[in-house]
Amino acid sequence: MNDRKKLKLAAIIDGTGWNHVGWQHPDMPSDASESIEFYVQQAKLAESAKFDTLFLIDVSHVGAGNIPHYLSMFEGVTIMSAISMVTKNIGLSATFSTSYADPYGVARQILSLDKISKGRASVNAITSNPGGMVNFSRGHLTREDQYPMQKEFMEILLGLWDTYEDGAFIRDKENGVFIDPYQMHTLNYRGAYFSVDGPLNISRSVQGRPVLYTAGTSDKFIEHASSYTDGAFIFGNTLQETLAVANKLKQRLVAKDRRPEDFILATQQNPIVGRTEKEAKDKFMEMMRLYPQNSIPLPLFFGSAEKVADQVQQWYEVGAMDMLMIRQDHPYGLRDFIDLVVPILQERGIFRTAYESDTLRGNLGLPKPAFKKIK
Repeated sequence: MNDRKKLKLAAIIDGTGWNHVGWQHPDMPSDASESIEFYVQQAKLAESAKFDTLFLIDVSHVGAGNIPHYLSMFEGVTIMSAISMVTKNIGLSATFSTSYADPYGVARQILSLDKISKGRASVNAITSNPGGMVNFSRGHLTREDQYPMQKEFMEILLGLWDTYEDGAFIRDKENGVFIDPYQMHTLNYRGAYFSVDGPLNISRSVQGRPVLYTAGTSDKFIEHASSYTDGAFIFGNTLQETLAVANKLKQRLVAKDRRPEDFILATQQNPIVGRTEKEAKDKFMEMMRLYPQNSIPLPLFFGSAEKVADQVQQWYEVGAMDMLMIRQDHPYGLRDFIDLVVPILQERGIFRTAYESDTLRGNLGLPKPAFKKIK
């Protein structure tokens, strides 16, 4: 092993799962996507295994064809705030669309989550589909507006999170000094889509700023990720496809004088794992027998614990990912990965055995950003 930071792990807590049939499994509560008890259970399980963060994928436009989870699910910041009260170290991430959300509101919500959790918040700022835009009175905008809007949105987030310098709040009771006004800064942002004066009415994060991600594969996505974010969720149907996107992003980071080591490349998989190959196949067949049949493709990470651990190690060591995000098809997908695969990764020295920090940035190995005054 070289000096590269250890593998990072995230748990995508999808409630009933990311497929159409998981809710029918006898061991899956059919209302799991609206059950605080289920989310707390999953969160504590992931934290016990020293996962870096929890993550909630969100949607803004649904119809009868969506998976059951998307049809009845919690709003991200609400559920992550609740989970923050029963966890201590694991990160908490919500998703917002820059195509319809309000950047001032998102900046305040995520920084509030960060304060509640004492430095464990992050946000995935993505573009949206036209249906979602209509739900938020943005139907007059088109796909061509989405990336220019995202650029403005992320610039505003970063600017508002640096409203206050680290030492702005004096809170000196004896002398009656609450704040140093010279360490409070307005934003005065004027864009084509958003106009925000600021300042934000909450102090700077203990981790500098909440961690900012975006997701995609396109050239515009790579441009924005390499300019503004701390990490990116990338996708590929194979190792080679995912590695190609990862390498493009790393090249763009270097071209902008950013260190790839200070950036998190994350990709998701939905492993079905057993102690043996047969046990994994039996779990897969449990799902295949649910109605409608043949609705779940065979996962890319599939089989015995050793085989899946080998796959994880390969993807990590060739540089296709820094973080593996676990989604589950089978009701015990997360538990099985934790019980069977994580110990192997720990034995190989790839994944941690204890948290290194109290903040998300600290555990991700990301530097704390210095205060940056908007020009």
